[in-house]
Amino acid sequence: MVMDKSVKHLFLVAITILMVQCARDQRRHTSVNYPQPLPDSVAMPFLPGIVSGDSLDFNAAFSLDGNRFYFSRSSHSKWMIYMTELREGAWSKPVLAPFTETEYSQADPFVSRDGTLYYISNRPRNIGDTIPDYDIWLVRPQSDGSWSKPENPEGVNSDSTEYYMSRAENGNLYFASNRPGTLGSHDIYVSRYLNGGYTTPENLGPAINSAQMEHDPMISPDEQYLIFTSVDRTDSYGSGDLYYSQRNNDGTWSAAKNMGAKFNTNTYEYCTYLTPDEQYLFYSTDYDVKWISTRHLPWMLP
Repeated sequence: MVMDKSVKHLFLVAITILMVQCARDQRRHTSVNYPQPLPDSVAMPFLPGIVSGDSLDFNAAFSLDGNRFYFSRSSHSKWMIYMTELREGAWSKPVLAPFTETEYSQADPFVSRDGTLYYISNRPRNIGDTIPDYDIWLVRPQSDGSWSKPENPEGVNSDSTEYYMSRAENGNLYFASNRPGTLGSHDIYVSRYLNGGYTTPENLGPAINSAQMEHDPMISPDEQYLIFTSVDRTDSYGSGDLYYSQRNNDGTWSAAKNMGAKFNTNTYEYCTYLTPDEQYLFYSTDYDVKWISTRHLPWMLP
């Protein structure tokens, strides 16, 4: 069939919009087995006594099927990644995640849409690596239920520390680093996923980063908004607050805004995480992991 160019263009645009909407609908119908009661406008500790306890607990990441929950815990002067599983309607006592290497520190788990689990570790990059920094690593799920050997994604890490990664649906990887060239002590970067590999990380610039410390970025799957922690800004409620920025029509980022008193306290908020169905936002504060409905994100309110 011969189609007028303008009609063909509109047709392709419509198909693209439909595909994006279908992907978004699929995300929102992802099965996650949430414990009761569910939070609404007030953040609640997540799984008290199991995840949120007497120790320093932080991070949040569900498995693709929603039956495992990964988080980090301070243990014997190291960070370790733990997991709890849903068994017969109850969440189990946390155990070390099976890929954990107890001779190193590991934290900041993130499960991507293909099941790959990203995390940080101070394990050496190779036998001759003596630099005491943290790198981003990943493990892949295997058909027998085990995990692959840790992989160091090429092009992302440096001889400085990289940590707290968040992966967009298109594969772009957002993370924090104290590498040379930051505007402050730590900045947020993006490494774009192109042709099966990662590009040289780009600093997100002054709309996000400042002369202070920015870290723990959480990118929405469609890259339309970013939530992160910034330290000691003039409008902070505490020493570390949650801020957000939205994508402008031209692809740039809007100037970061404080998330407000509903999310921030006079202490420190960090480690934000969006659930696979985008219904809840997790973050860490007061040694606990907390969650709140995304209906109360500042840009969602009337």
